[in-house]
Amino acid sequence: MNTDKNLRFAFAVNDDRQFEKRHFGDADQYLIYEYHDDGMHFIAAEKNTFRNLDEEQEHGSKRKGKAIIDFLKSKGVNVLVSMQFGRNIKLVNQHFIPVIISAETPDEVLNILQHHIRWIEEEWERKRANHMLFIIKAGILKTAVD
Repeated sequence: MNTDKNLRFAFAVNDDRQFEKRHFGDADQYLIYEYHDDGMHFIAAEKNTFRNLDEEQEHGSKRKGKAIIDFLKSKGVNVLVSMQFGRNIKLVNQHFIPVIISAETPDEVLNILQHHIRWIEEEWERKRANHMLFIIKAGILKTAVD
């Protein structure tokens, strides 16, 4: 489990470990990284066993969202990184900082996140719920979740 001062990130990727334009909860797996003062460190790759939970009844189900939230909290994660989030983002930002990225490879995203890490650290230190959404493309945008 991570300490309060270290951030843990979950990258929503496909089986080829690339980001895709799909919702966080629809990822094939989550790559877990931890940030220390000296940079990002790979922790684990975790299969998303909740990907199809309740999807036949309701896309973006709250039950699926809660299962993923509980799983990632048990891994000490505090930041979720994806190309898209679905309607469960209102649940997500109560527990995690959501980050939308446009790059497709984890290496690109790691470099971008390290460049903007102070913004994310400040958001985590500022509050533990109702986190702002970060959108990182050429620059960084911090916005409220609607």
